[in-house]
Amino acid sequence: MNNVILQELNDDGVLKLSLNRPEVLNAMNADLIMGLLDALNKAKGSKKVRSIIITGNGRGFCSGADLIEGGWPATEGLSAGEAASVNMENAFNPLVKAITQSSKPVVNAINGIAAGGGVGLALAGDIVVAAESAKFKLVFGPNLGIISDVGASWFVPNLIGRARANGMGLLGEDISAKQAKDWGLIWDCVPDKELSIVCEEIATKLANGPIEGLKAIVKAHDKALAGTLSEQLDYEKETQRVRLDSKDFKEGVSAFAEKRKPNFKGLA
Repeated sequence: MNNVILQELNDDGVLKLSLNRPEVLNAMNADLIMGLLDALNKAKGSKKVRSIIITGNGRGFCSGADLIEGGWPATEGLSAGEAASVNMENAFNPLVKAITQSSKPVVNAINGIAAGGGVGLALAGDIVVAAESAKFKLVFGPNLGIISDVGASWFVPNLIGRARANGMGLLGEDISAKQAKDWGLIWDCVPDKELSIVCEEIATKLANGPIEGLKAIVKAHDKALAGTLSEQLDYEKETQRVRLDSKDFKEGVSAFAEKRKPNFKGLA
């Protein structure tokens, strides 16, 4: 399991997590999912980690669930659907939550194809940047007769709307990185050779920022997708009540008054 997720922490507090099953385009088996989940859980409690990059090794980001060599515990007496439900409850869904609810900003660097559940994994990041050669492909319906999962059934329609989500889900066609950017599915697409550099620059900027406040922004946006304007105004009020009493806010105000760059590291 240790070699399935490669980890690299730099001096700025950026933790790079690389999916490392390139021979199967980083298909998600038990080792990969549990390894990534373990790395994220450890990062959550580490003061050294201030932001996270998730990417893939090889030609693909993630080709979805490994349907051939999943490596899951035996589920005798359960149907295929019942066994999948158990694995989703114990592994896939906790992984999506670990990314979206991470206490550290997460940048997903999509280096190649993201297919099936790989689309959900890709879109779970706070900021998603794809290489120009990368593609997004929802194969659940056309190839398997099932719905999108690993969060894709929530991310895709919320990001690009029902019409485009239905087109992706029902037709299963490749969506280029440029088209994904134009649609608003991802933040940006960049030349392949620049992907790592760009994502490291973004992650470093986030790592040097007020990470609790930055994550509060993400939470507020997610909250807005499920509520009314009136509910959101109340949420803003309660969140700002906490944030304006934080060390980060006080540092930001002091830096503004002193005409210097704020230093948010070491304030927590």
